Amino acid sequence: MTTELSMLVWTTGLTGILWLPYLLAQSNVSGLIVSLGYGYKEPLADLPAWAQRAKAHHGNAVENLVLFAALVIAMHLAEAGNAATAAAAITFFWARVAHAVIHYAGIPYLRSIAFLVGWLALVCIFYQIVT
Repeated sequence: MTTELSMLVWTTGLTGILWLPYLLAQSNVSGLIVSLGYGYKEPLADLPAWAQRAKAHHGNAVENLVLFAALVIAMHLAEAGNAATAAAAITFFWARVAHAVIHYAGIPYLRSIAFLVGWLALVCIFYQIVT
């Protein structure tokens, strides 16, 4: 498996577990039965700020996974992989890890920097495919 595909698998795994902190917080606040229910008759209890950020971050991670997956798969099919795409894929994964930790901690400016690093990694992969 190429480095890029490996990082896609790891990023998918990371994205796949990022909903857990939010769910655990919701269960802690509202109770497990209410959290697992469907079609709530009353609004769910307010979540702590970190849990609200966790929910927002999961949505952001899903949005970015779509872009990363499309680029890595296109790069793989086009056989356009090289050292730059491998480094960019690794950078993207670790930027997403950093983004999650920083976002949960509520550090606004560092969060934006981590996001920008991941976005630049996507731009690098895109550039390697189209040139």
